[in-house]
Amino acid sequence: AGGHKTGFYLDQRENRALLGQLSTGKDVLNCFCYTGGFSLQALAGGATSVVSIDSSGPALAQAEANLALNPQLSADRAQWQEADVFQALRDFRKAGKLFDLIVLDPPKFAPSAAHAERAAKAYKDINILGFRLLKPGGFLMTYSCSGGVGLELFQKIIADSALDAGRQARIVRRL
Repeated sequence: AGGHKTGFYLDQRENRALLGQLSTGKDVLNCFCYTGGFSLQALAGGATSVVSIDSSGPALAQAEANLALNPQLSADRAQWQEADVFQALRDFRKAGKLFDLIVLDPPKFAPSAAHAERAAKAYKDINILGFRLLKPGGFLMTYSCSGGVGLELFQKIIADSALDAGRQARIVRRL
């Protein structure tokens, strides 16, 4: 009743399932975690730890409540952090923290094509930070729900982000 649109993004169902398969024995970072869909799937998949960040306290409270509804999942492997994701990632970098698997599923940065340039800068910033926090061989699952940023531009942003982060990367799958 108080969430964004449906509150649970059904278009991410298959992507959450894939995350669960990739999470076994991994340290996972879920950015813009909202109500914890990716986080809970990572825990269900056997993640060693899951750090979930969102700027919304009510969304994080719902995420923790969702975890409590799943007593088979180990709550001691979950950490919830209310913070600006961009700043939190910079703080992790300064602290030398690395993750095996990172999810970047931000809110819409570009509601229309008129906002695409500003959105591209935000997507590039967040993805550079994500690449820099990945352990070698890690997975970055990055998403855009911005209608103003098409697939071709988004792929270019990701490629440029990897280059600027000094990382080799390849697209394993488009989701």
